[in-house]
Amino acid sequence: MKNGPPSRLAINHDAYHAEHVGRTADGRQFFLTTPFEPAIRREDDGQEFVALYLFDADGRFLEARIDAFGPRTRMDRAARRAEYDARLKELGEVTFTRIEVEPFAINRFGTTFGLVPREPEDDDDVWWVTLEPGDYMAFTEPWDSVEYDT
Repeated sequence: MKNGPPSRLAINHDAYHAEHVGRTADGRQFFLTTPFEPAIRREDDGQEFVALYLFDADGRFLEARIDAFGPRTRMDRAARRAEYDARLKELGEVTFTRIEVEPFAINRFGTTFGLVPREPEDDDDVWWVTLEPGDYMAFTEPWDSVEYDT
């Protein structure tokens, strides 16, 4: 089994899942994203969210501002986009750049959110940190590589 979970991991600003990561004018780090619970059993299962994660200048988790929009098949896409844009605007002046933040997990709406460490399942496996819910970004060592799987 490889080392343990990271105390910090790096996420670079990109044009895909990390489009809105960076720093606020006061030095806090942020990650604005759209987590989801996938529809598994029925078309109207699942849940769509907007999540703004805030960290201090050193990468310690401060808070999560999360809004729920219901299943993808019934959600108001314009309302979700408006909330996403409002969350970005509430940050004020920002710089989109690499962030280095600690893993964290919180529960909202009966779901685990965050950059959640995943322990190896056997001796040949490695530690992962996955963006939840939805597991749509997955990081592994080296933790400062900024590479992620989707």
